[in-house]
Amino acid sequence: MEEGNHSEVTEFILSGLTDRPELQLSLFCVFLLIYVVTLVGNGGMILLIMIDPRLHTPMYFFLGHLSFCDLCYSTTISPKMLLNFLVERKSISYTACAAQMYFFIAFADLECLLLAVMAYDRYVAICNPLLYMVTMSRQRCNQLVAGVCTVVLLESMIHTCLILRLSFCRFNIINHFFCDFPALLALSCSDIHLNEIVMFAFTCFITLNSALIILFSYVCIFSTILRIHSAEGRRKAFSTCAFHLIAVVILYSTLLFIYFRPTASQSMDTDKMASVFYTLVIPMLNPLIYSLRNREVKDALKKAMNKLLTHS
Repeated sequence: MEEGNHSEVTEFILSGLTDRPELQLSLFCVFLLIYVVTLVGNGGMILLIMIDPRLHTPMYFFLGHLSFCDLCYSTTISPKMLLNFLVERKSISYTACAAQMYFFIAFADLECLLLAVMAYDRYVAICNPLLYMVTMSRQRCNQLVAGVCTVVLLESMIHTCLILRLSFCRFNIINHFFCDFPALLALSCSDIHLNEIVMFAFTCFITLNSALIILFSYVCIFSTILRIHSAEGRRKAFSTCAFHLIAVVILYSTLLFIYFRPTASQSMDTDKMASVFYTLVIPMLNPLIYSLRNREVKDALKKAMNKLLTHS
């Protein structure tokens, strides 16, 4: 590619997960299945929460937004990734790459912040049950969701604008299966120090703050549960937050693996596999985690299926 500023770059080439042609069709089938399960699981969860009055509670209000986030999160990555398994030239336009990066950053950070909001909801429900419906009113829930959405959209806009000011004058091959922010920075021939500082600042602000909120909430939750005298009471209290805790552990253990490994052990192939997990697998797992052992969700699903069979 000829040297010049970013206006001369019309497209990037995504290296993908592998360059072995014999694996492309098999990987296409695997990730198509993952994407279909993600769409059905998260779409079904949103529909159940909308139609069943028993799920019109703050906890399921936030879960519905988490499902919507996971659905959009996966859709930002999956269609282009699936297409690239079937074509020889894995190109993406400059504009499409910037748009993919914008939505990826927004939904990735929204996932973290929604999990933090859900941890706060569980904290209020267990530690201050008498004030729960007052504290977590519909207005408060709407304000929390609107607040985190505003934060992530502004943050993603700042990152995208800072990327658009960079020059890409040496290479246009992105060593990834989507337009990830660090992978784009690695291609730039401009000074990227401002981008790195902003990325570090937002990572600390959003990821670490959401992790601290979750940690503080669960310290208080476990402290309250341990003070409950009856074993049955402790079991019921813990069951109300167990599914959320599983989702948190899966997400943050993946993020810790990616960002806090020793530099010597890091490799691009390992990072790609980890990226597959948190961009595609976790959005598929979340609705399964919240539905397989959750009696309220299973009852709502049975009721919806019975209605569907009755009308058919």
